[in-house]
Amino acid sequence: MRKNLLKIYVSGLVIAPLVLFLLPADFFDSGESMCLSVKLFDMHCYGCGMTRAIQHLIHFDFQEAYVYNKLSFIVVFVLLIVWFQEIRRIWRLLKQEGN
Repeated sequence: MRKNLLKIYVSGLVIAPLVLFLLPADFFDSGESMCLSVKLFDMHCYGCGMTRAIQHLIHFDFQEAYVYNKLSFIVVFVLLIVWFQEIRRIWRLLKQEGN
């Protein structure tokens, strides 16, 4: 049972970036901000525009990503490291479960 759940989890980890890549780069560009800082205080925070910026980075639109959030270049790098580490961790768990 646990092995099947781990397989589903790692499948989600692999499929999610592919789905984001298949969506158009401007998929998240329209719409109202959901940031509490913007909603409550009408001020942008350091995370504002991050989803849009990451989506543009996935599509190699670096200039548009920079416009949405300058920190996205650092965040996408950290996300990639965490993503690879998590896949490696789950892969090791699956190998242990197989024994």
